[in-house]
Amino acid sequence: MSTTDFESVPNTRSVPRLRLGSCPDSWGVWFADDPLQTPWHRFLDELTEVGYRWLELGPYGYLPTDPGQLTEELEKRGLKVSGQAVGAPLQHAGQWTSILEEARRVAELVTAVGGRFMVVLPGAYRDEKTAEFGEPRELDADAWKTLVRQNDELGRIIGEEYGLTVAFHPHADTHVETQEQVERFLHDTDSRYVSLCLDTGHFAYRHGDNVGLIGKYAERLGFVHIKGVDPEVLEVVDAEDLSFGEAVKRGVMAEPPNAEPKIEPIAAALRGLDTDEVFVIVEQDLYPCDFDVPKPIAQRTYDYLRSVGIGGDE
Repeated sequence: MSTTDFESVPNTRSVPRLRLGSCPDSWGVWFADDPLQTPWHRFLDELTEVGYRWLELGPYGYLPTDPGQLTEELEKRGLKVSGQAVGAPLQHAGQWTSILEEARRVAELVTAVGGRFMVVLPGAYRDEKTAEFGEPRELDADAWKTLVRQNDELGRIIGEEYGLTVAFHPHADTHVETQEQVERFLHDTDSRYVSLCLDTGHFAYRHGDNVGLIGKYAERLGFVHIKGVDPEVLEVVDAEDLSFGEAVKRGVMAEPPNAEPKIEPIAAALRGLDTDEVFVIVEQDLYPCDFDVPKPIAQRTYDYLRSVGIGGDE
């Protein structure tokens, strides 16, 4: 289905703008500083050359954190900011102070460069590099209550003090990753303070129903990380209980359209939301990779997503 096909569908209200962007993760960036990662100048240049006009900033410290310098680098490339992520293992009450301090740093930068979202990445129960378990797969009742309470409080503070929307990102190898866990989290958290960042690839990684979740929790969704998984690699991941880091190294995250979930139904579901705009950020986990690998993938992905009606209304 082409962009024209989507725009010709009769609708009694305006169709939400699907703001298409990407992020450093799609260029193999997981950390603020790592020699295996694409240098930030090259990332911004290639992002622009592909055609993207929106970006999520990636790990704090990878791109310049001085608002003036970052604004200059973005403006000269015609780029705009959707938001930025913060790692937040909020199931631990004892880490609240340090998490809030980091969230404030991120919020200040996002606000200064015109972004609208803070994406909250939950703490992992398994190390991405070593695959060692640091925590049980499931939280006990008290830790779950702490997770919910502190996500609500973080969302309230960031929303009231910085005007940003906090979007929680269910993530592989964390305590909110399966369909049941995600729905429980959305039921228990306060919709005034916590919205959903749906990562289509991570949700498919744990065999969740992306289109069903969009329909059921439409009012909580304003931010999407779009990507898919290779079903054959995922079978190995499940059979061998591989860590997410190892799964990524084996190529579990695959570019559309040769991946699951299929993007066309997701695009249609997003177009049906009763909202003004949705950020759709390509976030294809590639760490680590050769510096020449990301751009061709990004170009093919950008062209494909535009062909199914995502983007084009930046």
